[in-house]
Amino acid sequence: MVDAIQNKESMKEAIQTLNLIASSHSTPKTIKKSVLELVVDLSKEGDSLSVRAANTISLLDDVTQDPNMPSYVRTQLWQAVSKLESIRE
Repeated sequence: MVDAIQNKESMKEAIQTLNLIASSHSTPKTIKKSVLELVVDLSKEGDSLSVRAANTISLLDDVTQDPNMPSYVRTQLWQAVSKLESIRE
C-alpha cells in the first residue's frame, strides 16, 4: 500500500517537472511538443504506473539526445527520469 502511494507521488512529481519544462519560454518548441505528448501518455490510465513510467523513460532518453536542447532543460528531464525510475510495482 505504501509503495502504491509512493509510486503515485513520484508520478505526480515527474508530471509536474515535465509540465514546468513544457511551459518554460526558454524550452525549444520541438522539445515542448515532445514533453507535452509524454505528459498525456503518463496521464492515461490504461496501463499500470510502472509500464507508463518505463515507456516514458525510454522516450525521454530519445528526447535528451536532441542537440538543440539547452543543458538546464536536459538536467530537468533527467530529474523527471529519476522520479519515474523510482516507480516499482
